[in-house]
Amino acid sequence: MSTPLNSLYTELVVEHDRRPLHAGLREPFDTEVHHVNPTCGDEITLRLHLSGAGQDQRIEDVSYEAIGCAMSRASASIMADLLIGRSVAEVEPVQAHFEQAMRSRGKLEGDEELIGDGVALLGAAKFPARVKCVLMPWKAYQAALVEIRALGE
Repeated sequence: MSTPLNSLYTELVVEHDRRPLHAGLREPFDTEVHHVNPTCGDEITLRLHLSGAGQDQRIEDVSYEAIGCAMSRASASIMADLLIGRSVAEVEPVQAHFEQAMRSRGKLEGDEELIGDGVALLGAAKFPARVKCVLMPWKAYQAALVEIRALGE
């Protein structure tokens, strides 16, 4: 039985929750961040490993340990899979579109070519409390990127 993409727990979300991609903290890494969603208690520890510099900076690895609801764990899995192997510059429009769609309260359809499996998470956009769960891994990635850039200065 198929679950429509406008529902909260799509088959793809359940699959990413049960069999998360890139889960587990790995080395080498350039920085590690820890984020907590105080509303529900979800947590993520995220490690980011980059190569190159400037516009050529490439995401070599995103590893994480996620504790919490299925939505936040699935989001971490989907995000890591979307980011690994891409340049930081390539990821910027992906992240911007994903955040915009998540904050639209379900009014903006996600561009599957841009956000891939991330479209499966967009059902949460209709539930403001769940938006924080879904965006937490993305906010952790942003914080890790800021830390790496600060270390490089």
